[in-house]
Amino acid sequence: MARRLTGKRILITGAAQGIGLAIAKAVLREDASVFMIDRDDDRLRVEAEKLKGAGHNLGYRAADITDARSISTVVEDARAEIGQLNALINNAGVNVFSEPLETTDEEWNRCFDINLKGAWNCCKAVLPGLIDQGGGAILNIASTHAFTIIPHTFPYPLAKHALLGMTKSLGLEYASKSVRVNALAPGYVATQKVIDYWNSFPDPVSAEAETMKLHPGGRIATPEEIALAAVFMISDECPFMNATCLTVDGGLSVQQHSA
Repeated sequence: MARRLTGKRILITGAAQGIGLAIAKAVLREDASVFMIDRDDDRLRVEAEKLKGAGHNLGYRAADITDARSISTVVEDARAEIGQLNALINNAGVNVFSEPLETTDEEWNRCFDINLKGAWNCCKAVLPGLIDQGGGAILNIASTHAFTIIPHTFPYPLAKHALLGMTKSLGLEYASKSVRVNALAPGYVATQKVIDYWNSFPDPVSAEAETMKLHPGGRIATPEEIALAAVFMISDECPFMNATCLTVDGGLSVQQHSA
């Protein structure tokens, strides 16, 4: 333990699996106190109790980030359990991929409610406390979809572009209050969502191989590698980083095409 996050009290959304769980484990190793939320109550309880059993200081609550009232209550619960929050990691998200003219209203609403409105609900609930205590940090987990477009993934890139816009807007708005708001943009990450994507093809093995070929290094990121970047961005090691986005994709988004 390097104790890079001693004194940090961090709320993490979508913390029961994948990148969110990896981030929770990483920040706990750095001596942060954590409040984990996820809509999957059963999975959240199992993972959080494992971490509590290892001696970490954390609380958790099942919650729907699209419900602003519920999130306000959760933030109050977090303050009561681990103390005044000084950091938020908006990780919760959902893939909604379709063709533009085939996208239903339900798909559109689900995409924006979770990927954008949910993140805003959490920011809105946490920001007053950050301002009152003289500063803090917010990290939005975006995606390379926030600045690139992959055909047949509509409307997901729209929501992630908007999340990046919100990051920049809030970062500028509250810079004078010593609140930093940044984004982290992973590319492909070896989470269950990506595995499910491969399994949606007739030949999952070939689909996985094609994904790997897209990357200059011939592989995709692990959740733990994304978590390492999150630790840096939420820490005091980058105090002048604000209203910007760090890309962690192994070079995928800057490669025009593979050889």
